[in-house]
Amino acid sequence: MRFKVGQEIEDTGKAIRKLYFLEEGMASMTTTFVNGRQVEVGMFGFESVIGVSALMGTKLALNRVYTQVESWGYSITLEDALSEFARGEAFERLALRYVQAQLVQATQSAGCNAIHNFNQRLARWLLITADRSGTDVFKMSQEFLAHMLGVTRSTVTLTAGELKKKKLITYIRGEIRIVDRERLEKAACECYRVTKNHLANFLSFDTQDTA
Repeated sequence: MRFKVGQEIEDTGKAIRKLYFLEEGMASMTTTFVNGRQVEVGMFGFESVIGVSALMGTKLALNRVYTQVESWGYSITLEDALSEFARGEAFERLALRYVQAQLVQATQSAGCNAIHNFNQRLARWLLITADRSGTDVFKMSQEFLAHMLGVTRSTVTLTAGELKKKKLITYIRGEIRIVDRERLEKAACECYRVTKNHLANFLSFDTQDTA
């Protein structure tokens, strides 16, 4: 199945009826505040299981999830997913490892937002987006970036302009292109490498009891 940019996959307070597995593209999980502002609290790419919390007993979606980059992938009904999960075989192990990966992302992101400056955070976010979506070119408005990163649009404009002047990215008519990944990685904070390494290797982590 295909997902258009901005297509809603889960919505806060609504029943989780399916799990989704993206093969290409990327989706964001956001928290919505009383004033309507949204801030990104999670990202989903080709390694993800969207709706995995339902396997732990969650009935209603805790956050909104929608696509940032045009995507395609597969879905499974929650009933079938729960049946497979209950078998205690490969699907259960992989799902639990992904939950661990989500926790690492969330804790690293929380620390990053508290410590690192916005230049570093924007570079990190662009790199993770490229990694998870499998492309260095994607459509993204400045207003959308501001919502995702919890800053004002003017902050995004200034910072993206600095990255553009350094020829790390191009940003024309809402299309972002990473043109110098090596230097952009140097501009990003350490959180990018921590997150990237964990997501690249979480399938090989041994979660079984070896005692």
